Amino acid sequence: MLRQVFRIGSRRSYSYKSVRRPNLGALSGNVELEERQKPKQPSGANASQNGNLAKQLAAKIQATGPITVAEYMREVLTNPQGGYYMNRDVFGREGDFITSPEISQIFGELVGIWLMNEWQKLGSPSPFQLVELGPGRGTLARDVLKVLSKFKSGAQFTMHMVEISPYLSQAQAQRFCYKHEVLPEGEQLSHYQLGTTATGTQVFWHRRLEDVPAGFSLLLAHEFFDALPVHKLQLIDGQWQEVLIDVDTKSTTADFRYVLSKAQTPVSQLFKPVPQEQRTCLEYSLEAERHVRLLSERLEQHGGIALIMDYGHFGDKTDTFRAFKQHALHEPLLAPGTADLTADVDFRHLKHVAEMHGDIHCCGPVQQGDFLRNMQGEVRLEQLLAHALPENQSIIRSGYEMLTDPNQMGSRFKFLAMFPGVVAAHLEKYPVAGFG
Repeated sequence: MLRQVFRIGSRRSYSYKSVRRPNLGALSGNVELEERQKPKQPSGANASQNGNLAKQLAAKIQATGPITVAEYMREVLTNPQGGYYMNRDVFGREGDFITSPEISQIFGELVGIWLMNEWQKLGSPSPFQLVELGPGRGTLARDVLKVLSKFKSGAQFTMHMVEISPYLSQAQAQRFCYKHEVLPEGEQLSHYQLGTTATGTQVFWHRRLEDVPAGFSLLLAHEFFDALPVHKLQLIDGQWQEVLIDVDTKSTTADFRYVLSKAQTPVSQLFKPVPQEQRTCLEYSLEAERHVRLLSERLEQHGGIALIMDYGHFGDKTDTFRAFKQHALHEPLLAPGTADLTADVDFRHLKHVAEMHGDIHCCGPVQQGDFLRNMQGEVRLEQLLAHALPENQSIIRSGYEMLTDPNQMGSRFKFLAMFPGVVAAHLEKYPVAGFG
């Protein structure tokens, strides 16, 4: 199919001690490569909201005690008033970071071709749903939509965007919808926004994955899991203890500080490391685990395919929690709400959770560069170069190199595919494209 496509087109009950964080500069070689721009001050409204968010967090901590890193992350990123993602465009050159779909159209096209290829191998079930978790600006969804619209062979499908940000849901609709409307607050529906693409495909926006209707689904999660809250745990004297966040009244470089719970917290008590875990310090995401279970249940009960694309590791990294602002590292405990918070995805844990009951068959993770090359990315690159103006050719080539170069995004980003366990034997006979 690939060549055919290319031819056509808390309570204060703990004891705490301060925890020193590593120098952010030491992490600079371990973070995604970004363009560096001069810092820009947030607008007056956003600055006021972010200042209020810091005050709210400080008041809560002073009243009830230190909070988990996960709770801090959740508030900083998704607080309705001052949350980082809720009221602004944070992507692209003018934002704080750039994503693979924004760098080159090749990324989204190859993901769309991969979905079509695997969908056809499973019998081309119709109707189906295209679901994306955290669609950002909607660039990936738009590029995949082009592929599906051209090669779906008469099958009917709907699109479902899982997005909590009112601002970003509007940006997504403007990117790939011919018309759209936000539904009244009082409507008791599973979706809050409805749109129609130029080709007549209906698009629905949901706040949770649980609200997406049942049915055979092609699910995408690109840079979604890295933004889910993480708990930071340390193994001390044979017990897992949790790193928490407290108010810092002495520091001139941060609003808050890290402290270590002397007693176990509920999460550190419940945490069960994967077999043969060697790390004594790690990041654990209950939300990531919950979403993988939801994806697994959906695939097992209703059929479908899921593709997780994110920067991460296979259970070997320890401290990756950090912040980005204007394409540069930023102190994560300073001015909450003004910078993106993120942590590398532990793909070993995700795969372990998905496969632990035998209902899901996983492929990967593989590096992004390998996936794109296996999907004949160079063929598509040469086609684009052949039809591009001379002044645009270097931009097209450098964009693809950024996606595939091991020293840039090629090795840091990983791809993990999930299928219903019942098709495992079928996939052994007809190997999954892109995964070697």
